[in-house]
Amino acid sequence: MNFNIRGAVIHNITGNSTNQLEATIVDAIQSGEEKILPGLGVLLEVFWNNASEQQKHELLDVLENGVKK
Repeated sequence: MNFNIRGAVIHNITGNSTNQLEATIVDAIQSGEEKILPGLGVLLEVFWNNASEQQKHELLDVLENGVKK
């Protein structure tokens, strides 16, 4: 069975407002369910593909500091 997770996630969030996107991310993280991780990965991919170099470096700094703890 082939399921296009990327396409499904993009379809589900297309047209969402900033508040809706934030709620989606917060809900996914708070649920703690492993099955949600691919969807968060798609959101990270969207960010990465649309971010400036400065935004990418800022994200990498936050991630680096977050995994040092």
